[in-house]
Amino acid sequence: MIKKTTVRTINKLKSDGQKITVLTAYDYSTAKYLDESGVDMILVGDSLANVALGYDSTQKVSMNEMLIFTSAVARGVNRALVIGDMPFMSFNVSIEKAMENIGDMIKAGASAVKLEGYSDYILELIKRCTESGIPVVAHLGFTPQYIHTIGGHQIQGKTDSETEEILYKAKKLQEAGAFALVLEMVPEESAKYITENIDIPTIGIGAGRYCSGQVLVTDDLLGKFSDYHPTFVRQYANLKDVITNAVKNYVSDVKEGSFPSENEVFQIKKEEVKC
Repeated sequence: MIKKTTVRTINKLKSDGQKITVLTAYDYSTAKYLDESGVDMILVGDSLANVALGYDSTQKVSMNEMLIFTSAVARGVNRALVIGDMPFMSFNVSIEKAMENIGDMIKAGASAVKLEGYSDYILELIKRCTESGIPVVAHLGFTPQYIHTIGGHQIQGKTDSETEEILYKAKKLQEAGAFALVLEMVPEESAKYITENIDIPTIGIGAGRYCSGQVLVTDDLLGKFSDYHPTFVRQYANLKDVITNAVKNYVSDVKEGSFPSENEVFQIKKEEVKC
């Protein structure tokens, strides 16, 4: 029997000093491969706005689109903890509307949700989620949904005061019930300090070596998305070249008439032909 990863599993990994692995997925087959490869948590990230839908901003992906992709991912996962990323303005209007959308995310197959940013409102929402049995991952540092107010793709926590402010927010999010915290684009020293001073695991993306775990966009890791390449990404494959070379060979074979071959067609057997 496959042992399902839960919040307790993630907490134990942290307490045992084991690093936590997180990757994104947006479709059934990718989720299946990540799950089979041993990833602890799979995030259906709003990054799908860029890499799957071709939007120029994560703010443009809708709740309905996120639910479709979350459902596909959930069907491919047997073991990993699936996290549904709540998209821009899906949880900011009112607690009631937020809980309705979050409930739909759980019904779509997610076992937890990620809420980006910090405010008294988000603290209250996290409390409501945990009281309703819905685990929450918080997200501080660079928060793409707030890109217009933070002034672009800026590293966060570069000074002592900024780091202390992130730590303060992290503690409040922890107290509200968040079971993990994504730290994005934070200097390594700052992320280390924050990680050492909160109880919940930190999941870093561009936040250095001392977080409790790491998360990357799978399409970046595999070299499939090539519109831009974040400096903090290690590329483990080059699927762009694999795909383009394979398709070029297919196009060439079709044009030259070598595909399909005799072994790749259906033929009527002579004994089936009636006179």
